[in-house]
Amino acid sequence: MTHSTYTQQAPSSFKLNQTLVADASHRDEQATAQAELYTHLKSQAEAVAPTQDPLTSRDRRIIGEIIQVEPESVRTIWIEGGITVWVQLVGGGRLPFDRNWFATRVAEVKATLPETALERNERLSDELEKACTVFGLYHGEVDWLSFSTKLFQDGRFVGFVGCNQQGWYARPRQYGVNRVAPSAEQVIASLGVRAAVAA
Repeated sequence: MTHSTYTQQAPSSFKLNQTLVADASHRDEQATAQAELYTHLKSQAEAVAPTQDPLTSRDRRIIGEIIQVEPESVRTIWIEGGITVWVQLVGGGRLPFDRNWFATRVAEVKATLPETALERNERLSDELEKACTVFGLYHGEVDWLSFSTKLFQDGRFVGFVGCNQQGWYARPRQYGVNRVAPSAEQVIASLGVRAAVAA
């Protein structure tokens, strides 16, 4: 009985080292493509459901002042076990602090930290939105430099409202005397607008 064995030989043009390099570059291309896909998917998910940042720019400034780092380097903060405050940094480090000590320092820094123009505008905008909701009003585009805008109710012009060094002000026409009040709600009421009745 005869037994035959067939073996397949590589062609003379085959070079083992070149094949391994080609396979490695193919794997690098695949890894790059996979990373691009993950980045794209992450950006799409963020566009559909953006994550809310629990810290405001003011919060980051306060924390940065306390731990003596740039505000942009603070990623997040949380309390563990009601005892320890953890500050997570963008670079990956974490810093633990006693909760009571940290709360005391936050109060001290808040009292001395001046409000930026952006923080002022955010605060005023929130107050204006709440006041508009009470009266069933909406406003036009806000002039952020002077923080002023026009108020409307059911498509009808109601008046101008804004905030300056004197406080909140309103007037029913383009020109005239400003009516000043300590809050957005009070100054809108000075225009003769009645609070909206809940249906």
